Amino acid sequence: MERDCTVSRLRADCAILLQRGTLYHRKAVKVGLTTEVPRRGDRNLRPDIAQPVWCKAVSYFYVMKRIRWILLGLATAILSGCNLVTLNPAGDVAAQQGDLIIYATVLMCIVIIPVIALTLFFAWHYRSSNDEARYEPDWDHSISLEIVVWAVPLAIIICLAGLTWVATHRLDPYADLRRISADQPIDPSVEPMTVYAVAMDWKWAFIYPELGIATVNEAAVIVDRPVEWKISSTTVMNAFFVPDMAGMIYAMAGMETELNGVLNASGTYRGFSGQYSGAGFSHMNFELHAYDTQEEFDAWVAQVRDGAEDMLTRETFVALDVPTVDHPVTYFNGVADGLWNRIINQCVGEDRLCMEDMMMVDALGGGGLEGLWNRQAFLGICSEEDPAMFLALLRPELREERGAEILRAGFDYEVDLPADEPPPLPPLAALSSPPDPMPSALPQSRVQQLPTNTSLN
Repeated sequence: MERDCTVSRLRADCAILLQRGTLYHRKAVKVGLTTEVPRRGDRNLRPDIAQPVWCKAVSYFYVMKRIRWILLGLATAILSGCNLVTLNPAGDVAAQQGDLIIYATVLMCIVIIPVIALTLFFAWHYRSSNDEARYEPDWDHSISLEIVVWAVPLAIIICLAGLTWVATHRLDPYADLRRISADQPIDPSVEPMTVYAVAMDWKWAFIYPELGIATVNEAAVIVDRPVEWKISSTTVMNAFFVPDMAGMIYAMAGMETELNGVLNASGTYRGFSGQYSGAGFSHMNFELHAYDTQEEFDAWVAQVRDGAEDMLTRETFVALDVPTVDHPVTYFNGVADGLWNRIINQCVGEDRLCMEDMMMVDALGGGGLEGLWNRQAFLGICSEEDPAMFLALLRPELREERGAEILRAGFDYEVDLPADEPPPLPPLAALSSPPDPMPSALPQSRVQQLPTNTSLN
């Protein structure tokens, strides 16, 4: 792009160019706009330099300047479309967490901004070409400077620690909510809504124990009513996250985590897993509907019951647990009794031994080598009325070795142990609430007999 320039206008434009350094002129040389490279600070430009060439260099400078503003405008327009839900959520708990982020950021900026500003100032003021800067190579200490660089950060750290300590206990995800919003206290007569959330590959299952329904990749709550989420997983660790409601809580197999939150505005909010869990992770999303009234929520419950084709039993849960990607919304009009407890204990399938049964067997002395073959015999031992007696039947040798200890573990009564050796299993009359008489042998349905040619050594 060429333009007709006068010598005076050319000198003025190029002087501006040289005042800002030779960076843009070097770019002009690189693209072939000029071959004349002036020295830094040279104000006496020769009029015999080809005017069109210098006009091109100056024009390149102005074009690049305009492009900068254009790119800045595009970036502003793009960022203006972002939804900063973390700092503008629909729930009170998430709003308090967002405020905590702002407070912590402001406190940290008290140090960060001066440090960045002083770094730029020192780099410019003490540059090699600045003859007015003081040169003190032997300087090594200043008490005043030491006080500033230590006292200010220490004060900020103390403030951050106190702020974080108070907010961490106030926003404990396991604790009941202390308020509905900043201007609305908790109504003691309103019970929190309990929802079980199960992370699967790669979907979310929700169980409403009070309503006897279950859904997949869709949930609903009532505005201004506290919600108590019970969270677990049937697969690898995931993270339950509804940014508009509260923070992120991990979902882990064999464990139950908890999250208490509330939504203060109606709408449909996005929930997802915040922990990478495999190929279908990006599709592990769900919709959370917040309804203003109980009637609207009841209509959604009716929709779930009407749209369901089956109830969530142990068999259907095992089939649902098969890995799928982008699983559609699914409804169930009933939930099997005790299903959540089996999910936590990882024994939904008929062939799985519950974790609580394993722990009960271990607490009572272990299943021994016979447990390798008679594993199925321990099914349901934790829910037996007398688990200690039941284990003693499985392992008769424990009656002589640890009879009193077994009874003490299984029943609430005192047994005096002699100093020399523990007694055999006391008679049933010694129990405060004696159970039915022990059978002489276990039912064959509970025990798988060892093969006769099997060696335990």
